[in-house]
Amino acid sequence: MKLVWSPETASKAYLDTVKSCENLETPDAAELIAAMAAGWNAKLIVETWSYGDAIASSIGLNVASQHANARHICIVQNSRTESAYLQAIQELSSSPLNLPETIISEEPENAMREIQGIDFLVVDWRHKELAAAALRSATFGSRGAVVVCRNGYSRSSSGFSWRRALRSREVVRTVTLPVTGDRQHVNGVN
Repeated sequence: MKLVWSPETASKAYLDTVKSCENLETPDAAELIAAMAAGWNAKLIVETWSYGDAIASSIGLNVASQHANARHICIVQNSRTESAYLQAIQELSSSPLNLPETIISEEPENAMREIQGIDFLVVDWRHKELAAAALRSATFGSRGAVVVCRNGYSRSSSGFSWRRALRSREVVRTVTLPVTGDRQHVNGVN
C-alpha cells in the first residue's frame, strides 16, 4: 500500500491554512506543508517544535489533520515549550482549531518510540539534535511517509544529509523546495 495523492483535499487544506495564517507576517511555507500533509491523506502527522519557533507550519499541520481526519502530535522538550506552543496556536490562528496532542520529552527518541505508523513528519534543522533524534527514531507507516526538514538549506555548514539522517531506510525521492528564503527538504520514505 502506498500514499495516494488527493488534489481536492490538498487544495482545501492549502486555502484554509492561508485563511488561518492571515494574521501572521510570515506564513513560513505553512500552506505548502499543509497541502502536502492533507493531500497525501496522512493519518498520523508528527512534528517537533522548540520554544521560540515560528508557529505557522504548526497551524498548517493542524489544518491538514482536520482535512485528512488525522492525529496531529507535536513533540516538545518541556512544559514551558508545550504551553508556548499551545498558546501560540490558539492566539495566532485566524480560525478556530482543535489543539494537537503534545508529548513532552527531553529525549525525542523516547517520544518517537511511543508513536507508531507516522505518515508525515516535520522537523526543523535549526535544532539539529532534536531533528536528528526524531529522524533516527521515527517508525513510519506501512504506506511509507513524507518527511519535511525545514531550514536544512545550508547543508554544507549545517551538516544535514538525508542519507545520514535516515540511515538504513529506503529513500524514494528527495526534493529541495526554495520557499520563503528557506529550503524545505522533502523525502518519500519506505
